[in-house]
Amino acid sequence: MEYAKMRAIAEELGASAERLEGAWSVEIGPSGPILAMVCPSKRHEGTIRRIRNQLNEQIPTTHPGYVCENGPEIEHPALGRMSLPDALVVPEEALDEEGLAVDATQVLAVVEIISPSNPNNDYIEKLADYPAMGIPHYLIVDPRTGTVEVHSEPCMGRYTRKDPYIYGDKVPFGPWTVETADFRRYGKAGNSAD
Repeated sequence: MEYAKMRAIAEELGASAERLEGAWSVEIGPSGPILAMVCPSKRHEGTIRRIRNQLNEQIPTTHPGYVCENGPEIEHPALGRMSLPDALVVPEEALDEEGLAVDATQVLAVVEIISPSNPNNDYIEKLADYPAMGIPHYLIVDPRTGTVEVHSEPCMGRYTRKDPYIYGDKVPFGPWTVETADFRRYGKAGNSAD
């Protein structure tokens, strides 16, 4: 199916989801548009906030005019993909443009915090999509296990470098550093309500 049709279906799904209870996101993956309920926990959101704040302190020095923010969607029409990362590094001016999604070629980095209900989305689907989109840096934080992965050096549709870390490490992420000492793990049974 061509991307324009998939995008139209995704927009219809998004409009329908606005009438549903709860928070929903629409992404376009290898099999087409996907509607998923979003249930981020307080610890999930706290981790995103910590990362975003740390990166926004460093980005003006390394990439003036860029910011780390939650959303918007990223799209790559030629690949037929659209994704909604937990956070992304993008030119600030891109946030003032018309439309719902940022062109993937403008994105320097993405951050995903693993949710207990769907870890494969970030570890498998997005780990394939982001390098195919040409996004240079991908940070995966897993509050279930207290681990962090930095993926970089995209080549031929995959990241060729993976660097593992644990909570407490100072994590090199592209030209930046993410301090993880204050990151919190989910509850003992992966309870995202903590």
